[in-house]
Amino acid sequence: MWLRSKPEMPTAESALTGNPRPVEVPERHEVLGAAMTPPWPDGAEVLYVAMGCFWGAERIFWQLPGVITTAAGYTGGYTAHPTYEQTCTGRTGHTEAVQVVYDPAKVDLETLFKAFWENHDPTQVDGQGNDHGTQYRSAVYPTTEAQLAAVQESQARYQAALTASGYGPIATEVRPFSEVSPWYYAEAYHQQYLNKNPRGYCNHGFCQVAYDRQDVTKVELPAS
Repeated sequence: MWLRSKPEMPTAESALTGNPRPVEVPERHEVLGAAMTPPWPDGAEVLYVAMGCFWGAERIFWQLPGVITTAAGYTGGYTAHPTYEQTCTGRTGHTEAVQVVYDPAKVDLETLFKAFWENHDPTQVDGQGNDHGTQYRSAVYPTTEAQLAAVQESQARYQAALTASGYGPIATEVRPFSEVSPWYYAEAYHQQYLNKNPRGYCNHGFCQVAYDRQDVTKVELPAS
């Protein structure tokens, strides 16, 4: 019987050598028309999520009212300014991710995390569907304490729903973005890929069980 080898994360020492320059990024989001790079509008917040292939994941978030702009890219690893080809080897340490810039006055964290949990399989380790490797791992990288508290609470609640339905433990990596940064934009042809190619590859959609909304944006943070 053929067995698939277990993916292994590289170390900083074993990761592929980086590149000297970032890739060129389109000035404007092809769907939303907003700027693709900072500075962001006053009051905007940023969240980084990974759900397997970034093509379908990005489309999920650009469709949400209150999201200002999105981008496909790489984060969580070691190689500077990685290319898509490098990331696909699994030897950069990065995961394919989506940068979600949103207006917290127009979209709450519950809506964002409902979209995240429901539209991929967070119980799959180092992969998503047929996409296999650490570069496809599920992850949430919060940039604020409120985001971190919200994702931890929502994960616990979603895990209870999964367990009640007979599913396994969530494998999603949850770490503050400050621990995994920087973020690197993917090449221009990946940005809003499924708008350019409506019939392109996508393995995202409702998966497993529904997420039970509650207002986690009002979680009281422990005193620092």
